[in-house]
Amino acid sequence: MGYSKPEEILEITVGNGVKKVKYPTGQTMILGFEAGAFIALGYLLFIRVTATLSPNLEGLSSLIGASVFPIGLILTLLAGGELLTGNMMTVPLARMANKVSTRQVFFNWILVSISNFAGAIFVAYFFGHLVGLTETAPYLMKTISIAEHKLEASFIQAFISGIGCNWLVAAAVWLSYGANDLAGKVAGIWFPTMTFVAIGFQHVVANMFVIPAAIFAGHFTWLEYVDNFIPVFLGNAVGGTIFIAMAYWYAYRKNEPPYSKANVIKSMEKVG
Repeated sequence: MGYSKPEEILEITVGNGVKKVKYPTGQTMILGFEAGAFIALGYLLFIRVTATLSPNLEGLSSLIGASVFPIGLILTLLAGGELLTGNMMTVPLARMANKVSTRQVFFNWILVSISNFAGAIFVAYFFGHLVGLTETAPYLMKTISIAEHKLEASFIQAFISGIGCNWLVAAAVWLSYGANDLAGKVAGIWFPTMTFVAIGFQHVVANMFVIPAAIFAGHFTWLEYVDNFIPVFLGNAVGGTIFIAMAYWYAYRKNEPPYSKANVIKSMEKVG
C-alpha cells in the first residue's frame, strides 16, 4: 500500500487546487451536484441503518451509522465530485502557494455550494419525501431528531462543531491524496470521516440533506435552516483552511522557492 510523504501530499494538493478553479463552470456544477447527492445518500444510509436500533444501543448505533456514512465521501473523491468541505482545504492551499487568486477561491466555493445544495436537496425531496424514505416510521423520527439536534445548537456551538468536522474531513481528503492505491484511499477517507460522524460534528453539506428532509416532512422552517447554515459554513471554512491547509503549508512548504512552475506541473501530472 503506497503512500506519499506529507511534503509530497502538499504538492499534490496544490495541484488539485489549481485544477479545481480551472474547471469550466458547467463541469464544476455537475461534479458539485454529484458530490452533494453522494453525501446525502450516505446520510440517508445512516438514517436507514440506525433508525430501527434500540435506544438502549445509542453508542453502538452512532458507531454503526458512522461506519456507513463515509460512502458519500468515498464516492465523491474516487468516482468524481466537487465537495465544498474538501475545497475549503484544497483551493485555499493553492492560494497560499500563489497559484490561484482570492477571487477564484471564493467563486469556486460559491459554485460548489450551490451545486452541492442542489444535489442534496434532490435526494432529500425525491428519495426522502416523494419515495418516503425519511418520512415513514421509524425513519421520520430519526430524521427529525437529527435535524432538531443540529438546529438547537447556538451560533458559537455550531461554529465550533463545524471547525471540528472539517478538520477531520479535510484530513480525510489529505490522506486520500497521499495514498497511491484504491484500498489506501478508502482507508484514508474512512476513519477520519467515521470519527466526525460518531462525535456528531456538523457538516454543511450533510446538513443540506437532513435539515431540508425534516422541513419537507413538515417540521422546522427554512429560516431556522439558514440560521444553522451560516455558522456551520464558517466553521467548516476555518477547519479546512486554517487547521489543515494553513497548518501544513507552514509545516511542509519548501524554502527555495515553495513552488516553481515545473513543480506545479509535476504535481498536477501526478494527480492526473
